Amino acid sequence: MMLFVRSLLFHLSMWITLAIYIPIAVVLILPLSRNGRYQVLSLWPKYHTWLLKVLCRLEYQVQGREHLPKTAAIVLAKHQSTWETFAFNAIFPPQTWVLKRELLWVPFFGWGMALLHPIAIDRGAGRQAMEQLVQQGREQLKSGLWVIIFPEGTRIPANKRGRYKLGGAVLAKETGYPIVPVAHNAGSFWPRKGFFIRPGVIKVVIGPMIQNTSHSAEDLRVETENWIETQMQVLEGRTGPAELVVR
Repeated sequence: MMLFVRSLLFHLSMWITLAIYIPIAVVLILPLSRNGRYQVLSLWPKYHTWLLKVLCRLEYQVQGREHLPKTAAIVLAKHQSTWETFAFNAIFPPQTWVLKRELLWVPFFGWGMALLHPIAIDRGAGRQAMEQLVQQGREQLKSGLWVIIFPEGTRIPANKRGRYKLGGAVLAKETGYPIVPVAHNAGSFWPRKGFFIRPGVIKVVIGPMIQNTSHSAEDLRVETENWIETQMQVLEGRTGPAELVVR
């Protein structure tokens, strides 16, 4: 019963504050610089990361912070839950996200995201989408922003894996910025499309930088996937590889 109540209160907070905070913030931040906009809008996900801790008793631990470079980098991370879209704002430096263009049309959430100029990709555009990712990603990285990419493209249930796409590796190859691989087990506590949020400690593992000195983009993709999925096997307590989800 308490699990239901805590989960319900969190979801109510999430949607009510989104509907109130974002429209007000959108008006207030219009005169601000992009960094100023980011600082204001990132308060909402950071608040809900804190609320998960105090209300749902869901905390997180980060291993490998020493691997974070001093300059901008490309984060290629596991995507299992809504949790990482909140918590990454607290874990990593100021950032931008690669996301599907349709998300910008979502009321309130999408409007706020649009003001931060994310890398919004038309997935049906093929090669043009890749060129857009490289062009905009290069500009964002040069400005000092980290680029967050979920290489599986969508949320994948715990104990499963998706096909890792090439985009993040191509961005690294074309721009020279390093890849920071990230594994976590958030889906074991707050599942994809799940209502119930279980208490516990999410484990986040940040890996050593993957440099692109003499690698092809495909080599970078494979190295990133192997590192993340090896870590996931440990985090999820499996003795073998996860089942592949074909989408």
